[in-house]
Amino acid sequence: MSIPPFHLAFPVHDLAAARQFYGGLMGCPEGRSSDEWIDFDFHGHQIVAHLAPETGDRASNPVDGHDVPVPHFGLVLGMDDWRAMADRLTAAGVEFVIEPTIRFAGEPGEQATMFFRDPSGNALEIKAMANPANLFAK
Repeated sequence: MSIPPFHLAFPVHDLAAARQFYGGLMGCPEGRSSDEWIDFDFHGHQIVAHLAPETGDRASNPVDGHDVPVPHFGLVLGMDDWRAMADRLTAAGVEFVIEPTIRFAGEPGEQATMFFRDPSGNALEIKAMANPANLFAK
């Protein structure tokens, strides 16, 4: 299945911190940039950090016993890549909103998931499906 890349623009309060977090820690190659924004290659998708000093939203919804931050964005990786990212983020001392865990165990939607925030407070979820074919299963 070929999926077209998505584009997401989001606010950050510090471009240098965004560059370090997305480019350095997350390993996203940098694209175009200006004094007001930075493009990153987020596993083939275009995300753009826009300088907006007034950031942050702490709303959440209960999901499988956790308070999931809303809004959030992220990736669905293969399980090995998910584990590698969880290990890299843990080793870097990233504070997790929801620690790397397995959600919906034994159900069609069983998945490994983790939630954390970038330096501007934007929430990210990185997940991996136990059975990738069940990404949209009910």
